[in-house]
Amino acid sequence: MSRAPFLLTRLDTTHDRTTFNSGSEPLDRYLREQVTQDVRRRIAACFVALADGQGITGYYTLASASLLLADLPASSGKKLPRYPTVPAVRMGRLAVDLAFKGHGLGGALLADALTRAARSEIAAYALMVDAKDETAAAFYRHHGFIALPDATRTLFLPLATVHSSPSLPFSAG
Repeated sequence: MSRAPFLLTRLDTTHDRTTFNSGSEPLDRYLREQVTQDVRRRIAACFVALADGQGITGYYTLASASLLLADLPASSGKKLPRYPTVPAVRMGRLAVDLAFKGHGLGGALLADALTRAARSEIAAYALMVDAKDETAAAFYRHHGFIALPDATRTLFLPLATVHSSPSLPFSAG
């Protein structure tokens, strides 16, 4: 396998989605069959990691969302205005092709998502995720995400932690 760097870019029609295999049929099917409709309808934005031409090695999606203030841990919620919800960016999906697992690509995709969310001109309090299983939840916790007290697979990372630190609060490994 080549150790060439990945190119992270928006998904477009020239990218070959047919050979992507993350080992998760729902994530693979979404990339093959639905993501372009969601992008066209402005439901989600999709970003892909490319290696060796147009081959997709990983992807993630971002969309606008909100978190209920009452759902946040008390230590986070007490620092925020008393609105019913706070704006967030949802990373709906994150997947890495099986051939590239174990090389830090998942962490690199997460870092890219956090950077994009943090530098957006549209305000958002946090990047949030809904982990599909406990392994995914552990991945996000490893990178500093905080689980909601009553929904432990919904996790968030305040974007202020990205803004305030020249090095992101997690490793890409």
